[in-house]
Amino acid sequence: MEQTRVAMLAVVVENPAHIEKLNQLLHEYRQYIIGRMGIPYDKRGISLISVALDAPTGIISALSGKIGMLDGITAKAVYSKL
Repeated sequence: MEQTRVAMLAVVVENPAHIEKLNQLLHEYRQYIIGRMGIPYDKRGISLISVALDAPTGIISALSGKIGMLDGITAKAVYSKL
């Protein structure tokens, strides 16, 4: 079994048109998700989502890349040293 890493995926949603696709991606990767929290920031018209993951680095990178390809949605992963 491949070694896993703990990471936080920060997601900024500036265009809600692709929220359904974002939720589908998170559902596909649900086995690696420890938890997630979404914060709507109405003043700026955006949403901020944090996703805690425990997964192989390739899985984390793949999810981050797929989310980042959605128009109006940005994703960045931060890895723990564990």
